Amino acid sequence: MKIGVVGATGRMGRMLIKQVHETEGCELVGAIDRPSAAELGQDVGVLAGVGAIGVKLGTDADAAALFKAAACVIDFTVPAATLAHLALAAEHGCNMVIGTTGLGAEHDAAMAQAAQKIVVMQAPNMSAGVVLLTALAEQVARTLGPEYDIEVLEMHHRHKIDAPSGTALALGAAAAKGRGIDLNAAAIRSRDGHTGVRPRGAIGFATLRGGDVVGDHSVILATDGERIELTHKAASRVIYAAGAVRAARWTHGKKPGRYSMRDVLGI
Repeated sequence: MKIGVVGATGRMGRMLIKQVHETEGCELVGAIDRPSAAELGQDVGVLAGVGAIGVKLGTDADAAALFKAAACVIDFTVPAATLAHLALAAEHGCNMVIGTTGLGAEHDAAMAQAAQKIVVMQAPNMSAGVVLLTALAEQVARTLGPEYDIEVLEMHHRHKIDAPSGTALALGAAAAKGRGIDLNAAAIRSRDGHTGVRPRGAIGFATLRGGDVVGDHSVILATDGERIELTHKAASRVIYAAGAVRAARWTHGKKPGRYSMRDVLGI
């Protein structure tokens, strides 16, 4: 399967290049990054630590050619770039796997529009373990009553630019779905000063940043006398890259539409 990578010089980009190169049945047909990237023109295999593979790092100017050549492009970039990539993917009939976080209503609308023509597989976290954690959070929240307070705790490395993480918000959304409530109405995303008594039925978020933490996520359900904690800790970004490539391969032959990692894993 012919796969392209955008955001190729980032931590995830380099890992995706390595994962595509080492996955049987996959071929890396191109990789691009922003015009200011110092590595432009270099062999991306060297950048990813696998040795020369004959694919040079291109820029946004090469994006159209990349989306034309690839059957699927994997995008772990920033929201503004993802918007542009969705338009190119729809134009050239190229499926997309999107791991970009910090997306909003504008991006949801763009994904819905592109999904009329191509497969759009979007997830804030490509880890199979996190997908299972999300499903568990929904099930447990559905089973336990509103007397169980729900808190979502996450920690990431110091370089992460959005908070709460996309995964934390997805976990909160799953818990809200289990409860049959609207997350936007129930979410408490920050606390400071005299906040008063915790509102019944609220879903709280706590964000930690520091060091090189890849990603820790917990959903805590607490009531008088007991506490249930559902936790996933990532030790390496390899799990995200492996999940993304698995998703890219899964898109082959699928009908246009918008999908999630639950679809990929059959959950």
